[in-house]
Amino acid sequence: MEMTLRWYGSKHDSVTLKQIRQIPGVKGVITTLYDTMPGEVWEEADIKAMIDEVEAAGLKVAGIESVNIHDAIKIGSPDREQYIDNYITTLERLGKAGIHMVCYNFMPVFDWTRTELARVRPDGSTVLAYTQEAVDKIKPEEMFNSIGSDMNGFVMPGWEPERMARVKELFEMYKDVDDEKLFENLKYFLERIMPVCDKYDINMAIHPDDPAWSVFGLPRIIINKENILRMMKMVDNPHNGVTFCSGSYGTNLENDLPDMIRSLKGRIHFAHVRNLKFNSPTDFEEAAHLSSDGTFDMYEIMKALYEIGFDGPIRPDHGRMIWDEVAMPGYGLYDRALGATYLNGLWEAIEKSQTRGL
Repeated sequence: MEMTLRWYGSKHDSVTLKQIRQIPGVKGVITTLYDTMPGEVWEEADIKAMIDEVEAAGLKVAGIESVNIHDAIKIGSPDREQYIDNYITTLERLGKAGIHMVCYNFMPVFDWTRTELARVRPDGSTVLAYTQEAVDKIKPEEMFNSIGSDMNGFVMPGWEPERMARVKELFEMYKDVDDEKLFENLKYFLERIMPVCDKYDINMAIHPDDPAWSVFGLPRIIINKENILRMMKMVDNPHNGVTFCSGSYGTNLENDLPDMIRSLKGRIHFAHVRNLKFNSPTDFEEAAHLSSDGTFDMYEIMKALYEIGFDGPIRPDHGRMIWDEVAMPGYGLYDRALGATYLNGLWEAIEKSQTRGL
């Protein structure tokens, strides 16, 4: 595996490349062009500048998260062809620049949903949290107002104010899109982009829906083993793969995370590994990465990744806000650095126990 950290760019991130470079075992970053809008073609000069900046700090761009997908593609409107063509052009430019992994999602309206961005835990840290009870009491167009004040002055991907201002319009766009239609549109998109992925060896790694169930009645399809295997089979190309995010699949306690990993051997191109603490099946908060701090057995998750021969980029996912750090919620330096070193320690222990026959 290749340990990385997500980085939002020097214009948007409180964490610097210099700081990331000093985290033991972290050799690269997962980033994107955060000033581009879904559907826009990425300029070659912008891609080069991004790579040059990262490499000047002694790191590498290990992958892109995300090249966002325009809503026209997700709903299957007639103008999707132009947006898919634009997407293909961007992939071609990324491939020529030596980037071979792209994380993306196919979630309608909300890229991810949390009801709190600063829930206080017993140790005094604050974390992202979700409770279905809170969602059931609020209108979709009020979601941004309910959490916007907790963003610490940062713009969080998927929750840009200009997008949130269009929530009612977006819900109207998706009114006739159910799970089957969304699967159909995803299949069409993947079939169109696979030739350029084959040409430039680009692994497409779809991110699961978060949480792994319908929110506000919106369709959700990348939620469990059955659905993700369906997706693999419907476009049976090794470049059609997944981002295995333990924190997103794990929102549904019925998902057996190590079993899911083993069922996806050869198709996991990227991994997000984090822990959750459940207060009830529909009330969870994000924990430290340490197994004992949450609900998941992180050793078994990492062991499953090791056993399938996973060698792609991996990153600690959302961290707690600790030690009075003020940063984008979930994306501070300190707790993610602790998470990276913890995951590296688990991997080393697993690797040595396997190779030494312990």
